[in-house]
Amino acid sequence: MRASARRISNYKHAIAVREHTVMSDEPRENGGDDEAPSPQELLAVSLASCTAITMEMYADRKGWQLGDVEVECEYSPAERGCPTRFELVLHLPADMSEEQVEKLSVIAAKCPVHRTLDGEVMFTERVERVQLAA
Repeated sequence: MRASARRISNYKHAIAVREHTVMSDEPRENGGDDEAPSPQELLAVSLASCTAITMEMYADRKGWQLGDVEVECEYSPAERGCPTRFELVLHLPADMSEEQVEKLSVIAAKCPVHRTLDGEVMFTERVERVQLAA
Protein backbone atom coordinates (compact mmCIF):
# COMPACT_ATOMS: atom_id res chain seq x y z
CA MET A 1 0.00 0.00 0.00
CA ARG A 2 1.18 3.46 -0.78
CA ALA A 3 -0.15 6.95 -0.13
CA SER A 4 1.30 10.38 -0.82
CA ALA A 5 0.29 13.79 0.48
CA ARG A 6 0.84 16.85 -1.72
CA ARG A 7 0.35 20.39 -0.43
CA ILE A 8 -2.51 22.29 -2.07
CA SER A 9 -2.57 25.40 0.15
CA ASN A 10 -1.79 26.33 3.72
CA TYR A 11 -2.20 22.97 5.58
CA LYS A 12 -4.57 21.47 3.00
CA HIS A 13 -3.19 18.37 1.26
CA ALA A 14 -4.35 16.09 -1.53
CA ILE A 15 -3.71 12.50 -0.53
CA ALA A 16 -3.28 10.07 -3.43
CA VAL A 17 -4.12 6.39 -2.86
CA ARG A 18 -4.30 4.16 -5.95
CA GLU A 19 -6.68 6.07 -8.29
CA HIS A 20 -8.35 7.97 -5.45
CA THR A 21 -7.78 11.39 -3.96
CA VAL A 22 -8.72 12.27 -0.39
CA MET A 23 -8.21 15.68 1.16
CA SER A 24 -6.87 16.57 4.59
CA ASP A 25 -6.63 19.91 6.36
CA GLU A 26 -6.34 21.27 9.86
CA PRO A 27 -9.11 23.03 11.78
CA ARG A 28 -8.99 26.81 11.87
CA GLU A 29 -7.84 26.79 15.51
CA ASN A 30 -4.70 24.93 14.33
CA GLY A 31 -4.03 27.36 11.47
CA GLY A 32 -5.82 25.43 8.71
CA ASP A 33 -8.84 26.32 6.60
CA ASP A 34 -10.96 23.40 7.91
CA GLU A 35 -11.82 22.25 4.38
CA ALA A 36 -11.33 18.53 5.10
CA PRO A 37 -10.77 16.16 8.03
CA SER A 38 -7.46 16.49 9.84
CA PRO A 39 -4.92 13.65 9.66
CA GLN A 40 -5.85 12.74 13.24
CA GLU A 41 -9.52 12.56 12.26
CA LEU A 42 -8.64 10.42 9.25
CA LEU A 43 -7.05 7.93 11.65
CA ALA A 44 -10.38 7.60 13.49
CA VAL A 45 -12.15 7.34 10.11
CA SER A 46 -9.82 4.50 9.11
CA LEU A 47 -10.51 2.55 12.30
CA ALA A 48 -14.30 3.05 12.17
CA SER A 49 -14.64 2.12 8.51
CA CYS A 50 -12.27 -0.86 8.72
CA THR A 51 -14.15 -2.19 11.74
CA ALA A 52 -17.51 -1.86 9.96
CA ILE A 53 -16.25 -3.50 6.76
CA THR A 54 -14.62 -6.36 8.67
CA MET A 55 -17.86 -7.13 10.51
CA GLU A 56 -19.86 -6.88 7.27
CA MET A 57 -17.53 -9.29 5.46
CA TYR A 58 -17.77 -11.79 8.32
CA ALA A 59 -21.58 -11.51 8.42
CA ASP A 60 -21.75 -11.98 4.63
CA ARG A 61 -19.72 -15.21 4.92
CA LYS A 62 -22.10 -16.43 7.66
CA GLY A 63 -25.21 -15.40 5.70
CA TRP A 64 -26.30 -12.94 8.40
CA GLN A 65 -28.29 -9.84 7.45
CA LEU A 66 -26.71 -6.84 9.19
CA GLY A 67 -28.64 -4.04 7.51
CA ASP A 68 -27.20 -0.62 8.18
CA VAL A 69 -24.24 -1.18 10.48
CA GLU A 70 -22.66 1.86 12.09
CA VAL A 71 -19.37 2.11 13.97
CA GLU A 72 -18.59 5.23 15.97
CA CYS A 73 -15.00 5.96 16.89
CA GLU A 74 -13.94 8.50 19.46
CA TYR A 75 -10.22 9.15 19.42
CA SER A 76 -8.09 10.88 22.04
CA PRO A 77 -4.45 11.29 20.98
CA ALA A 78 -1.73 10.51 23.50
CA GLU A 79 -0.83 13.28 25.87
CA ARG A 80 1.86 13.44 28.51
CA GLY A 81 1.17 10.60 30.93
CA CYS A 82 -1.91 9.34 29.04
CA PRO A 83 -1.96 6.73 26.26
CA THR A 84 -3.75 7.11 22.95
CA ARG A 85 -7.38 6.06 23.44
CA PHE A 86 -9.93 4.76 20.94
CA GLU A 87 -13.52 4.15 21.97
CA LEU A 88 -15.58 2.15 19.47
CA VAL A 89 -19.35 1.80 19.61
CA LEU A 90 -20.79 -0.92 17.35
CA HIS A 91 -24.40 -0.28 16.35
CA LEU A 92 -25.91 -3.66 15.43
CA PRO A 93 -29.50 -4.75 14.72
CA ALA A 94 -31.57 -5.39 17.85
CA ASP A 95 -32.77 -8.77 16.55
CA MET A 96 -29.28 -10.31 16.40
CA SER A 97 -28.64 -13.21 18.79
CA GLU A 98 -26.19 -12.85 21.68
CA GLU A 99 -23.92 -15.36 19.93
CA GLN A 100 -23.89 -13.27 16.73
CA VAL A 101 -23.16 -10.08 18.68
CA GLU A 102 -20.32 -11.80 20.55
CA LYS A 103 -18.78 -13.15 17.32
CA LEU A 104 -19.03 -9.74 15.63
CA SER A 105 -17.41 -8.05 18.65
CA VAL A 106 -14.48 -10.46 18.48
CA ILE A 107 -14.15 -10.03 14.71
CA ALA A 108 -14.36 -6.22 15.02
CA ALA A 109 -11.17 -6.21 17.10
CA LYS A 110 -9.40 -8.17 14.36
CA CYS A 111 -9.80 -5.61 11.59
CA PRO A 112 -6.46 -4.75 9.93
CA VAL A 113 -6.39 -1.16 11.19
CA HIS A 114 -7.17 -2.24 14.76
CA ARG A 115 -4.40 -4.86 14.63
CA THR A 116 -1.96 -2.29 13.23
CA LEU A 117 -2.73 0.24 15.97
CA ASP A 118 -2.58 -2.47 18.64
CA GLY A 119 0.71 -3.94 17.43
CA GLU A 120 4.29 -2.85 17.19
CA VAL A 121 4.89 -0.17 14.57
CA MET A 122 8.18 0.64 12.88
CA PHE A 123 9.05 3.69 10.80
CA THR A 124 11.71 4.22 8.18
CA GLU A 125 12.22 7.74 6.89
CA ARG A 126 14.46 9.28 4.27
CA VAL A 127 14.76 12.66 2.59
CA GLU A 128 14.84 13.16 -1.17
CA ARG A 129 15.65 16.69 -2.29
CA VAL A 130 13.79 18.01 -5.34
CA GLN A 131 13.92 21.18 -7.40
CA LEU A 132 10.97 23.48 -6.78
CA ALA A 133 8.98 24.50 -9.85
CA ALA A 134 9.45 28.13 -10.86
